[in-house]
Amino acid sequence: MTFTDFAFDDQLLDGLNSMGFKTPTPIQTQAIPIVQSAHDLIACAQTGTGKTASYLLPVMDGICRLEKRPPISALILAPTRELALQIDQQVEGLAYFTGITSIAIYGGGNGIDYEQQRRSLREGVDIVIATPGRLIAHLNSGGVLLDQLKYLVLDEADRMLDMGFQEDLLRIVGKLPKVRQTLMFSATMPAKIRKFAEKLLNNPQHVNIATSKPAEGIKQEAYRTFDEQKNKLLLSLLKEGDYNSIIIFASTKEKVKHLSTDLRKLGLKVKAFHSDLKQEERQEILLNFKNKKVSVLIGTDVLSRGIDVDGIDLVVNFDVPGDPEDYIHRIGRTARAETTGTAITLVNNKDFRKFKAIEEFMGRVVDIIPLPEFLGEGPSNPLASTNKNGNNRRKKKPFRKNGQRKHFSKKKPDAVG
Repeated sequence: MTFTDFAFDDQLLDGLNSMGFKTPTPIQTQAIPIVQSAHDLIACAQTGTGKTASYLLPVMDGICRLEKRPPISALILAPTRELALQIDQQVEGLAYFTGITSIAIYGGGNGIDYEQQRRSLREGVDIVIATPGRLIAHLNSGGVLLDQLKYLVLDEADRMLDMGFQEDLLRIVGKLPKVRQTLMFSATMPAKIRKFAEKLLNNPQHVNIATSKPAEGIKQEAYRTFDEQKNKLLLSLLKEGDYNSIIIFASTKEKVKHLSTDLRKLGLKVKAFHSDLKQEERQEILLNFKNKKVSVLIGTDVLSRGIDVDGIDLVVNFDVPGDPEDYIHRIGRTARAETTGTAITLVNNKDFRKFKAIEEFMGRVVDIIPLPEFLGEGPSNPLASTNKNGNNRRKKKPFRKNGQRKHFSKKKPDAVG
């Protein structure tokens, strides 16, 4: 199957051809016809499968076919400014020959950015890509032209609910026309998402592509380490490995800053990505990383949903994430578009249970790699001991009677016969 089979507008097909897109991914193959048939849709697919284009293409095709375009035809809501910007960039590429206009609405900019956003919302633009909080601010100021909206898209819906945007989303939806097409895209689909979808969508159709599972092309490994071993192990992995594009996830922005300082000493092209940076700085870092001017990017979980870059060789979890789904999103930055990549997690003695929960969530065990000899021994697994055959088993508590420990001698059985 090729994109020509969807009978897109010729100008949209020209944009696809110019970007080198020929064959749709599974999520695109299933979702696009549903959107074209004007049904509401709940689509669930892992990161890196092409779900952004699976809603952009049919929405843009629909806009091309409108006899008279409303002031704003489509609203796309995203959890982070980074994701909003990336969606906007993809719209720009696909819309090059169509004349479709778009704008990304997000916080963190200066007064000039805000005024440009306000003017576009009042004068009209075909596609608005917005974070919920900033759009609410514009709605409160009045004059936003959403009364003739045709399409509403919620991208990364699970993340928006996790970040506490549920009330904002309901307020935004309350400003939209009742008759519209609503599309919900998410990498995971817990019960709370399905319950929330019932409030927004009208008899939706469903597409489900390998949810909550890492891409098959990801080689997953883990090291059991003490905290004081982590930095030396990371430096060794980067020094000895043949990696060109790397993302490292840490739990706090303080760790992000310290790690970037340590890695620069190796002569690596490293950038720290955290909330203390201005929006212009964050955009420049992401652009340089995408263009391979920066080889190592270090950040917190905001990167796991806010970056869409092909060709990432290695993802390192310097700290184990608290939520198994965050682990899926982190390592999903590599092995995108059916490529391969490596994901390495450093597990300290406090994080064994969290990592065990991740393995149970995925339905698989991650290979434990021995530490390099120069680091010495790492922590043992407190959840299990290892017998002489190398099998893991829980330690049995010794029998106690009247508060005293009683030991049993191993007596050989009498010979048979």
